[in-house]
Amino acid sequence: MIRCLALPVALVLAGCSAGGGDRDGSGTAQAAAKTIPVTVHSASGEHRFQVEPARTVAEQAQGLMYRTDLTPDGGMLFAPYPPDGGPPRETSFWMKNTPTPLDILYIRADGTIARIAENTTPFSEAQIPSGEPVTAVLELVGGRSAELGIAEGDRVTWPR
Repeated sequence: MIRCLALPVALVLAGCSAGGGDRDGSGTAQAAAKTIPVTVHSASGEHRFQVEPARTVAEQAQGLMYRTDLTPDGGMLFAPYPPDGGPPRETSFWMKNTPTPLDILYIRADGTIARIAENTTPFSEAQIPSGEPVTAVLELVGGRSAELGIAEGDRVTWPR
């Protein structure tokens, strides 16, 4: 399987940089960040979230690392993914320097969920592959997908 190496390399570089992020663990960044509405349309209903957009290479490299302030209806949307554009591609994420379990939802070009990696392991450096080409990734607090009945094939919408 071919994996996109750009994000893992960027994540390593972001982890090595001296500036930015919430490295002291205080978790205050989400409260101050701009959020956008994201809706997941599923058989169990419409589920609305207010998430931080990660649009640039730097924002996507930082992701939710070092963060402890996630709210049940918060998270982060990596869109467009990859940030430099181009066609959908397979990718993988990891949990390095991420203290909070996450649900990682890989989203196809048509807005449907291709894969959900539920309750990912904090601080793990194991690759979590998308399994197919995607154009966006939504990270939610671990366990929210199962709690709300969100499933692969459900549709995700947000302002573009």
